[in-house]
Amino acid sequence: MLSAPTLQALALAGLDPEAVELLAQRTVTEDLAGGVDVTTVATIPADLEGTAEFVPRQDGVVAGIAVAMACIDAVGPVSYDLVRADGPAHGGETVLRVTGPVRTLLTSERSALNLLCHLSGVATATARWVEAVEGTGAKIRDTRKTTPGLRALEKAAVVVGGGVNHRMSLSDAALVKDNHVVAAGGVTAAFEAVRREFPGLDVEVECDTVEQVEEVVAAGADLVLLDNMSLDQMRAAVEICKPKGVRTEASGGLTLDRARSVAETGVDYLSIGALTHSAPVLDLGLDLR
Repeated sequence: MLSAPTLQALALAGLDPEAVELLAQRTVTEDLAGGVDVTTVATIPADLEGTAEFVPRQDGVVAGIAVAMACIDAVGPVSYDLVRADGPAHGGETVLRVTGPVRTLLTSERSALNLLCHLSGVATATARWVEAVEGTGAKIRDTRKTTPGLRALEKAAVVVGGGVNHRMSLSDAALVKDNHVVAAGGVTAAFEAVRREFPGLDVEVECDTVEQVEEVVAAGADLVLLDNMSLDQMRAAVEICKPKGVRTEASGGLTLDRARSVAETGVDYLSIGALTHSAPVLDLGLDLR
């Protein structure tokens, strides 16, 4: 059962308590594999109490503190000192302090850190991209290239890092991609088919040529995804889209070192799958006091 402090932290983070509780239970169950933490049971007296601090080993953006708390709750009751909310943190700065049975602290350590380090890595990677395009007006946006079962948490971490979310699922917005175009018989045909079937949804269309951009803007697209275009092509696409109020999103082959150049073409978004599928973890540790 989730503790009151954990429920409060999850509410502040905008996360679903039931979903996080289930994930935490599954994570701890996987680690115990039907047994017990043999090392901790053998070396730590059952009545020994202690305090553990979660501390980043390097500067970064911490995300998922509430999720780490849920993992600890899945092992046993403790008391929390939520030192700070998710956000930028310096190496060596305590972000969460937990007091309770040492067995509980150590048994939950890896489960809590696995998720906390991963989500903090997503937030930290996002913050680097956001910093790279600062002042251009472009926003950094995530994709559906997420870890199965962790989409809501990873996308929440993107927001902590200063990015914005794209689709949470296949059902909340339409994105017409190349395979849809092939199957439907053309980019305009694909767009119009989606508009007829789901008239209330925003429809984004992937284009890899400026000619396609002209076609889908004329058809009434809300957002155009510029797939693997050169900087010159992006500028031309923006010139077509902006007067019509159509938003643009750069995607494909984007790297951090050229992020600013892409943003300066005037696109509204940079779509970065690597925020969730390739973010290095932020190194955090648990220090027992």
